[in-house]
Amino acid sequence: MIFAAGLGTRLRPLTDSMPKALVKVGGIPMLERVITHLRDCGFDRIIVNVHHFGQSIIDFLNENDFGIEIAVSDERDTLLDTGGAIVKAREWLDGDEPFLVHNADILTDLDLGEMMRRHERLGASATLLVSGRQSSRYLLFDDNMRLHGWTNVTTGDCLPVGIDAGRYSRFAFGGIHVISPSLLNRLHAYGGDAPFPIVPFYVKSCAESGIYGYVPEGQYSWFDIGRHSTLEAAESYLSRKETDKK
Repeated sequence: MIFAAGLGTRLRPLTDSMPKALVKVGGIPMLERVITHLRDCGFDRIIVNVHHFGQSIIDFLNENDFGIEIAVSDERDTLLDTGGAIVKAREWLDGDEPFLVHNADILTDLDLGEMMRRHERLGASATLLVSGRQSSRYLLFDDNMRLHGWTNVTTGDCLPVGIDAGRYSRFAFGGIHVISPSLLNRLHAYGGDAPFPIVPFYVKSCAESGIYGYVPEGQYSWFDIGRHSTLEAAESYLSRKETDKK
């Protein structure tokens, strides 16, 4: 599932006239980059949620043949946030296989097929891409990379309330995660059909469900193009790659 419904407020004025998912990076819309990368990693069925300039995304998908099955989860009436979006799309996601969730504003060359295989080998309920990059908000993991909580280092807030954040390793979430079908009913029970974010659900569920962080081995590129500064950094990275090819 690709999250493409966001308002993209940090990219204004670009997103005053288009959805963030169709902002171009290196001359190619981000959504196209994400879809083709998923396809190249072996995924052949994708669901894309839409809200902000949703018809533009629907038109883009109808006008381009990526050679795989792509469906749309329409949130134009109500933006459902990350947890609510998965609940709404559960008719496409419910089955006997885990599914991967990918923010449309994440540009990466990570082998997502390997991330899926690692999730299955571990028998995890959810696997979250994480890294040691600097952030104000961190997920808290033990030595086995099992999730135990969350903290905001700017405000000092922690979840669950009372957790000793100093006991755990801090990693930043990378906007890509794998979810086993066993969590879908629990996710629906937690948030119902209302809008809600998924990270608090992960924190609330981690004591009873195996939710793990994934730190890939080896080098890979990762950019969150949701801000002008990081969009420019991604543009520069792609330009250098093209130069190196010549």
